[in-house]
Order: sequence, then structure tokens, then C-alpha cells
Amino acid sequence: MIASPASIAEGGMARVEDRPRWDLTPLFPSLTSPELRAALDAVRTESDALLAFFEQRGIRRRPQEALDPGESELFDEVLDRVNTLFEAQIPVRSFISCSVSVNAADDVAQALAGELRTLSVQTNQIWTRFIAWIGTLDHAALGRQSAAAAAHAHPLRVAAEQARRQLSEEEELLCAELQPAGLSGWARLHSDLTSLLEAPVEYPDGARMLPMSVIRALANDPDRAVRRAAYTAELAAWERVSVPLAAALNGVKGWQSVLNRKRGYADDVKPTLLTNGIDAATLAAMQEAVIESFPRFRGYFRAKARCLGVEALAWYDLSAPVGRLGRTYSWDEATEFVAEQFGRYSARMRDFALSSFRSRWTDAEPRAGKEGGAYCIGVGGGNSRILMNFDGSINAVSTLAHELGHAYHNRNLQDRLYCQRRTPSTLAETASIFCETLVYDAVLKAAAGEQRLGLVEASLQRDALVVVDIHSRFLFEKAVFARRRQRELTPREFCELMLDAQRATFGDGLDPECLHPYMWAVKGHYYGPLFYNYPYTFGLLFGLGLYARYLEDADAFRDGYDDLLSATGLADAATLGARFGINTRSPDFWRQSLAVLGRSVDEFVRLAAP
Repeated sequence: MIASPASIAEGGMARVEDRPRWDLTPLFPSLTSPELRAALDAVRTESDALLAFFEQRGIRRRPQEALDPGESELFDEVLDRVNTLFEAQIPVRSFISCSVSVNAADDVAQALAGELRTLSVQTNQIWTRFIAWIGTLDHAALGRQSAAAAAHAHPLRVAAEQARRQLSEEEELLCAELQPAGLSGWARLHSDLTSLLEAPVEYPDGARMLPMSVIRALANDPDRAVRRAAYTAELAAWERVSVPLAAALNGVKGWQSVLNRKRGYADDVKPTLLTNGIDAATLAAMQEAVIESFPRFRGYFRAKARCLGVEALAWYDLSAPVGRLGRTYSWDEATEFVAEQFGRYSARMRDFALSSFRSRWTDAEPRAGKEGGAYCIGVGGGNSRILMNFDGSINAVSTLAHELGHAYHNRNLQDRLYCQRRTPSTLAETASIFCETLVYDAVLKAAAGEQRLGLVEASLQRDALVVVDIHSRFLFEKAVFARRRQRELTPREFCELMLDAQRATFGDGLDPECLHPYMWAVKGHYYGPLFYNYPYTFGLLFGLGLYARYLEDADAFRDGYDDLLSATGLADAATLGARFGINTRSPDFWRQSLAVLGRSVDEFVRLAAP
């Protein structure tokens, strides 16, 4: 039986035994299976063959834009082989990555990951040469002669801009070869170190040694003493590993900064615009509206402090439950309810969710050695796997719906070729925010009194994170790049920059003596792509804008939504948004989405009033 919103909100605690581990066997039987070895070897063989073909046919940067006779046929062949090679990598890479993320101490998984990183040097070199070549073809002539080129018009435009920024072929190939020992190596250090990190948390009956993923989940505990103890233990743990993590962050940002300068970028934000599918006007419009919203969010923080009976909200109070909601969802209740709400949108989305649960796509159990947070990864064929640490809270149910939205997006992309599916981070949040909002709205409609207060507040936790905290991360990363161009930073300097960014965004909404100076160590986003922060804000506000269009005319929206999801690698955000009357370059659009969040703040302040 499908649980109602009311019964869900009043359900039982999520037990460890209720929370599934994912099933990876449809990909490969095991890390030591001959099937995985054969697939990895096949990728290597095809990579060798394709690189030899590139040498034979001169697939590299051209001195000028041109299209030689017969080159459209060559383009078709090259494109087909590139799509095939990178498609074949997906299940292999996903299987190994998933295995490492749930057990960083698995030596077999780590060895295979190392082998894959070595292989990636060559595949990255292939991709670099492919971009250099197609970026300097005559695209207009190519589009007239090749149906495949016409179907890849947007990826070709992106490639042309990337090709203009490339270094010489020798320099680019050297960068690819050094990446496992440089950029990727530092990122791996952060991931492995934080996955294995444990710390003692002081309880009244004594200290308990807990993995970091569990410690951070205690931020949702209704007991302030528990939250404070977890916060204290967390900061102490991050301080103990701050030296190697500072080395890792210096290494990542130093690498990225040098490449940005060599490629002719005046600042470190600009190269992210192309890869995120937006322009400077869109980013400026969004951030203008975001900064305008801070005073309203600070009003929410002050109202929450009153609810908790404290003078000012501490960092460890940000995720504290308010109202009657706590860790009240069993795994079965959560999955049944999410599927029901997906079904209110469409039978296709509901059936997709149910199929994913039956197939055990999700690893939901927190445990030592497992990464914190949550993600969805495509594993090929329109299928996905989801990692999360389910604690039974409303936030965990929202996370489940969010990650299933990513998986639904992957399903809608399954008929696209590899080069057509390369979705920018800004648009990658489109389906996840939409699905998360479907579930939240359903719970909210049935709630009143203390329950409604708790639900509104739980949603505002997410909104404050994505709007306020994410902007603090953007400011922090900008400041790090500015300093890193001069020299390496010490752990204390990273902490000071983090606190400066938090003060600038949270303002008087939080106790200035209880912020989180080590968020630079917590978040793996700093150790990966450039400015992997503002796309989350874009995704939330863009997703809310789409949801508003859905509420205005559900039938018309359904007619175009799945098609939009399937096209996120075929156009930029402004073009796709225009399909639903959205102007991403206008602050007014972003203000409209932020106004939705503002109304939630107003309702919370009203409900929280004594």
C-alpha cells in the first residue's frame, strides 16, 4: 500500500537493515571477474587502435578552418569511433568508481581505479586531439554534407571555442599524461582520506568512534548537545588532516590556475561558462538576484534560532529539525511515497522509479569507508546507480527524489550518442530539482501546524544551502584562486578565507563564533571541476522556474519536458529555457524563482511566531 503524506511524516525510524546496498552485478559479476578484465582490455585495445588511426589520418589541429574533399565522410567515421570508445568506457568506469566510493579501503578496487586512470591518459589525449580537429573544421560546410555533423551542431560549436583555447598539441598531450600524478592525484587524495576519516564523538555515556559520514549526519539530530558534540568532533578531525588536504587543494587550484593563464583566460570563472552552457550575462543576472535575497534568508535564520530557543543560530543548528519532524522514514515508506508522487506527474516517471528500486540501484546505508553525501552516476544504457546515506529524515527522502531525478534524466538521454549527451552541470540539476519539488509539495499539502512548520523549515534548509552557502563557496573559490596565483596557502589561510565568505553571505543570520572554517576540507567539489558550486544554484532556480510552468499548464509541460531533458547536450541553457518562456539573462526570472523561496521564508516566520 502506498503511504500517505501524513503517515510518512509520522513513520518509524529508518533501520540499518532496511537500507539497501546497490547491485552492481548487472554491470560485472565482481572486481576480479574475467568479464570486467575483458571489458577493460577491450577499451584499451580500441583506444590504441583509434590513436593509431588518428596518426594515420592526421586527426589534429588544423592551421586554419577548412574542409577538404572527402573530409565529411572522414568526420562521420571519426565521430562514430569516438562515440563508440567513450560509450564503452562508461560501465567499466562506473563499476570501478562505485566500488571505490563504498569502500575506499578495497585494494582491488583502488588498483583497478589506478589502472583506469593510466588508461585515461590516452583517452584524454584522443579527446583533446578530436576537439582540436573538429574545432578547426568548416562547420557550415560540414553541416551541409554530413547528417551526423548537423545532429552534433551544438557540440561542434562548443568544440570550436575549446579548440581556440587549447595549447599546442605537445603541451596538451603532456598535460593529459601528467594529470593522474597531478590534478587527479590530489583529488584522489581528498576522496580517499575523507572516506576513511573517523572521529570520537562525546556522548553522555562515553565517546563513540564514528565515520565522518555518520558524524555529519548528526547535524540533523534533534538534540542540540548531540549536534554540538558532532560539530566539535568534526572540526577536530578536519584539523588533524588539514595539512594533507591543504596540500591537495593547493595542488588542484595551482594546476587549474596555471592552465587557465596559459589558455589566455583573464580570470578563473570565465572558462566555466562554456562548459556550464551559460554566458556571463546569465551568471551575473542570477548572482545579482541571489545577493538581493540574502536579507530575507537571514530573517529565516533568526526565526529558526527563536524556534530552537537560542540567541543566534550556530553552524551546527542549520540542519536541526524544527516542528514534529525527525528521523521518521523507513526505507520502504520513503520509496513507496516517492514513487506515488512521481506517478502524479506521469506513469512513465513512476514506473521508472519502481523499476530502479526493484533493481537495487541505490546504496543507502551509511558505513565506514563509504563516501559522504550523495550522487547519481550513469552506468550505460540509460541506467544509473545512486549513492546516498539514508538517515530517515525528510531531507533524506528529498535527496532520494533528487538523485532519482538525475537517473530519470539519464534515462531520457539514453537514445543520444555520447557526444550528444554531454550535459553541462547547470542543466544536470534540471530533473533532480523538479522531482524533489514534486515530492516536497505532496508532503506539504497534507501538513498543518507543527508538521507544516517542520516541512517548510526542512525545505528552507536546502534552499539556504543552495542559495546562501553555495554563494559563500563561490566567493571562497574566487579568493583562493586570487591568492594561489601568488603562492601556496596554509591550512589557516584556507580557514580564514572560508570564514570570510561565510560572514559575507550568512551575515548576522548566524553566530559569528560558530561557523565552519573547514568546509573547504569537507566538500569534494573544490577538488574537481572549476567552480563546481554556482551550477547548483542555477539548477535549483531554473528547476523551480520549470516547475512553475508545470503548475500553470501541466499537459503542455509534459509534452515538452522529456524532450528538453533529452536535449540538454544539444543546446545551451538560454536556448532550452526559451522553450518554456524563460529568459535566463534577465534578473527578473531569477527573482521570480527566489520569490517562491521568499514566500516559504515568510510562511516559516509566521508559523514560528510565538
